[in-house]
Amino acid sequence: MANTDSVNVRVLSLNCWGIRYLSKHCPQRYAMIGDMLCREEHDIVLLQEVWSEKDYLSLKRKLACSHPHSHYFKSGVIGSGLAIFSKHRIHDTFLFRYSLNGYPYMAHHGDWFGGKAVGMAILNIGSLTANVYVTHLHAEYCRDKDSYLPHRVVQAWELQQFIRHTSAGADVVILGGDLNMHPEDLGNRLLRSYTGLRDSYLETAKFDGCEDGMTLIADNPFISKKELLPFEKGIRIDYILFKGSSKMDVYCDFMSTTKGSVPDHPFPYSDHEALTAGLRLETHTSTETGRDRQSKNKDSAAGKLAELVDIVTEARTEVKVGLHCAESMRYTAKRTGVMGLALLFLEVAIATVPWLALGAEQPFPRTSFYLLAALCFAILLTTFLLYIFYTIELKSLQGAEDQMRLAVGSLQEKLRGFPLAQPHNAQRRPPKAHEPSAFDPEE
Repeated sequence: MANTDSVNVRVLSLNCWGIRYLSKHCPQRYAMIGDMLCREEHDIVLLQEVWSEKDYLSLKRKLACSHPHSHYFKSGVIGSGLAIFSKHRIHDTFLFRYSLNGYPYMAHHGDWFGGKAVGMAILNIGSLTANVYVTHLHAEYCRDKDSYLPHRVVQAWELQQFIRHTSAGADVVILGGDLNMHPEDLGNRLLRSYTGLRDSYLETAKFDGCEDGMTLIADNPFISKKELLPFEKGIRIDYILFKGSSKMDVYCDFMSTTKGSVPDHPFPYSDHEALTAGLRLETHTSTETGRDRQSKNKDSAAGKLAELVDIVTEARTEVKVGLHCAESMRYTAKRTGVMGLALLFLEVAIATVPWLALGAEQPFPRTSFYLLAALCFAILLTTFLLYIFYTIELKSLQGAEDQMRLAVGSLQEKLRGFPLAQPHNAQRRPPKAHEPSAFDPEE
């Protein structure tokens, strides 16, 4: 490999926790974030939870000199919360909204109203084309009983599909955001395995930040330690992921995170820690022949395909669990609606008694009659809306499950194109060093 050119790109990702009137010290923290971005001059800034467009416009004015190009992605009732600021010109943008995003009746969580999505911006960094993505997935509110796991898995599935289908012509791909997933969670493995994206924290040559790269830490004054249980010190759920292309290599030279406190300020930038990754982009010409590269990567490709089959199968199983729950909830809504309708018919029958029996008096007081009628209509309307919502959820889950089924079949067909890889491996490697694959028999 002969390097012909090198470009350095500094990327920052931060969940701003910018809920107006609810988040603590919101205006002051936005001022701090703006000052920090002006001072450190990152090339690309990826922000999440910028829920108010007024706050985005305030940052845009403040960063007009250091980051002249920006875009705010609008979605949902209160917006997607996603924004990008860049030193490099933004040539095109697109927003893809996830098909599943929690439940509207879980208003205290609020994810459904936020319109969670992935935003894409196409930049030119010199002569290179960079596809930059920013996203925010559904939060995990309970590790032990995570009712949102099927939704987050579908979001991860749609995210990897969106990145794969939109980045084919890009020299560099960068994804930053709050994935709300631990490094080894199913959705995270699905995203990285399918797209080939690499984790800056795992790839960096130099790291300066919180222990184990954590981005939600107990030492942050905005964080309740109960929210982190069973992880006492903190968790890593924010990421900067990247990959190159056939003509471009990408390396992470350094990565850093904030550490809770901010010098000369009484509180940190956010409840999340900010991530900064220093990426080095190198164009190259290959000195390997196609046959050499094919022979070198044949066994590795077979192993990765086998691992990917297992991951997609696991994701499909989780989606089926979500399907079962959605079907059960839809049946409950339907049954409750039928009961409400029966009660309404009974009330109508009682109301017709005075008309059918001349001179008979109304058996119920008028006020009670009207209250019961209002209750019946409320039950019918609520169950009707819930039935529609659960039907939409079912369709989305079924669609994702169908796509995963097709993907598993395609991956298994590709695996059958490596018939000699396993015997060749067995001869080269001693039995003790053999690593079990996805197709090894269980003991």
